[in-house]
Amino acid sequence: MDAFASRLRGELIRPDHAAYGPALKLWNGMIDKHPALVARCAGEEDVAAAVDFARDNDLPLAVRGGGHGVAGQALCDGGLVIDLSGMRGVEVDPEKRSAVAQGGCTLGDIDRATQRHGLATPLGVVTGTGAAGLTLSGGMGWLRRKHGLSCDNLLSARVVTADGRIVVADDTRNRDLFWAIRGGGGNFGVVTAFEYRLHPVGPEVFLCFAFHPASHTEEVLRACERYLAERPDDFAPLGILGRVPGDDENFPPGARGKPFVAVLGPYPGDPAEGERLLRPLREITEPFLDLSGTMPYTGVQGIVDEDYPDGDRYYWKSINVPGLDDKLIERLSEHAAAAPSDRSTIDVWYQGGAMARVGEAETAFANRHAPYLIGIEANWEAEADSAANVAWVRDVFADLGSFSAGGLYLNFPGFLEEGEHLVHEGYGGNYERLSEIKATYDPGNLFRLNANIAPKR
Repeated sequence: MDAFASRLRGELIRPDHAAYGPALKLWNGMIDKHPALVARCAGEEDVAAAVDFARDNDLPLAVRGGGHGVAGQALCDGGLVIDLSGMRGVEVDPEKRSAVAQGGCTLGDIDRATQRHGLATPLGVVTGTGAAGLTLSGGMGWLRRKHGLSCDNLLSARVVTADGRIVVADDTRNRDLFWAIRGGGGNFGVVTAFEYRLHPVGPEVFLCFAFHPASHTEEVLRACERYLAERPDDFAPLGILGRVPGDDENFPPGARGKPFVAVLGPYPGDPAEGERLLRPLREITEPFLDLSGTMPYTGVQGIVDEDYPDGDRYYWKSINVPGLDDKLIERLSEHAAAAPSDRSTIDVWYQGGAMARVGEAETAFANRHAPYLIGIEANWEAEADSAANVAWVRDVFADLGSFSAGGLYLNFPGFLEEGEHLVHEGYGGNYERLSEIKATYDPGNLFRLNANIAPKR
């Protein structure tokens, strides 16, 4: 360990180090794991040294990017954690419309850098999310219908593979690896840098964020459905079913504690045009709260940040569905109203557009042609409430199984230990090819603390 520590420009943190406790803090407060070592890396050579050390000493190996993954795979018990949180540089080339982001970057890091030039790449919807984990398992956000997924906008990546090599993966170099990391998760190495394609977005956009009484859930979800059938792909809404917290003073007193359905999403073009085009979705019924308006794109990206504070408890699952029939909407409404926590929601992700125009086998991200993804989110504070909230998600997930189109989103996986069949569903028809590529780049399955793909034997 001393020899390993001497190789690092960064820091090797052991259990007796003052920084050890803080190094174990993840976004999801449910996660309680205790690694033997944390290598806080200062660059990709540190990452390569850490990979070598874990492999040569047969240690479990976890990789921490932003530390925001809901399944908590950024830590491990008794092994080594490669911590990229100190590697958060972003370089923007506005003429080429590209940006290179290091593996520890959050979405906020990238958005702040690219928005200085009125540019953005498709990312997620909470600024503290790590870009690495998000991108490697797809990356769904507000630009998914206009510009595709995060992984669809990846131009190249620098990867430390299981044998400690540093390689570049793109359309011409290590093409099989480049295909695999666009949806195959962290199975193939540690990505130390992502090069993204950028698009003109912002600096200001119009946001639709209207809350309606839950009695209008079917009407609201159907209106979004009709709107997207008639309009271009600029708008990618979320339909959110939840319950207004009883003590939230941002809401009218008469709405507190009651179920709601909300429409949330930005128009990424001209704000004035967005205000005009999205007005029908704000007037489906009389909203009891309308937070819509023109704001900076970075503000839109952080609009729900306060709903997901660090250290609270989170347990999420997801399921693709082929349509929103009356029975499904009824079930969604019933389940959302019955959530143990009034911070929990069931989210309807309207898919399609650019993300569905990519072929199923063009990247490793599978099941991209399903028109809707249902996200089941339990969000709560107290450890004593964990069993009830986890049970609620599992019950909803099981009940919705009969509506499934097949597949799920591996960034909303529940706990990955819950069943290998879920991993196969997440990768769909691409699993076999991913298994072959895994055997090439990681035959010993060093990178296994993830939605794991077994190397083909």
